[in-house]
Amino acid sequence: MNNSGTRLPAFHGTGVALVTPFTPDFAVDYAGWRRLLDFCIEGGVEYLVVNGTTGESPTTTTAEKAELLGIAKEHVAGRVPLVYGIGGNDTAAAEELFRTTDLRGIAAVLSASPAYNKPSQAGLVAHYHRLADASPVPLLLYNVPGRTASNLTAETTLRLAHHPNIIGIKEASGNMEQCLAIAARKPAGFLLLSGDDMLTTALIACGAAGTISVLANAFPKRFADLTRAALAGNFEASRADLFRLLAINPLMYEESNPVGVKAALEALGVCGAAVRLPLLEATEGLKDRIRRAL
Repeated sequence: MNNSGTRLPAFHGTGVALVTPFTPDFAVDYAGWRRLLDFCIEGGVEYLVVNGTTGESPTTTTAEKAELLGIAKEHVAGRVPLVYGIGGNDTAAAEELFRTTDLRGIAAVLSASPAYNKPSQAGLVAHYHRLADASPVPLLLYNVPGRTASNLTAETTLRLAHHPNIIGIKEASGNMEQCLAIAARKPAGFLLLSGDDMLTTALIACGAAGTISVLANAFPKRFADLTRAALAGNFEASRADLFRLLAINPLMYEESNPVGVKAALEALGVCGAAVRLPLLEATEGLKDRIRRAL
């Protein structure tokens, strides 16, 4: 249920790719985690993504992942749906995670394409089919070629869209023509979700169902408002909110994600700016520019 009192269909609207808060000595900040969950829900977002790559999943341990998920389930208590991130560049190991992770109460799994291996399109199809077959909950594809070094083409996405347990894609290629090809030819009910915050309004205008956002960690209300406005056809209001984020958006990625958005969350008093190596906390110069942009 969002702030307007209306419920959007599942995975429509704004999902937040949650950061994982750390203490200054790099332990998981579970109190900060609870604050972040509340901050985003109270901002009116439609769902939360736990253990995505924005959550620094490569550097959290198996025990930490389980604790973060357990706290999220208990603390959110059904207020919004939860999506959980499972993926990797070893298909068999990812399959095992579906068997060993407690996915009770999870609405869907978001799975990024394998990084570094650079599989062929046929390899990506085989990988995702294996994961979708293993998953007890619906699967959302995640195409982010800037990080994985492989692109799920529109043709591959459309092929995967016919698997009964694959329900949509977070598209972060930044390639509008590719996104349009998916929107134009996707099966009914298959969800196109913006993986690029600044393309959210434009993609919704072309048939996307919403977004999974980084900026919504720090700006949950503004992002939820602009996404719902676009879904309602009020593109003037959506653009106005989006344009207010134009100045701060590049600062989020200048020293890599989630370095910038954690600095924004620190400035807002939600959680600290610490990240784990090989990432480094935002420089004071970047923090100062983020504070001024806020």
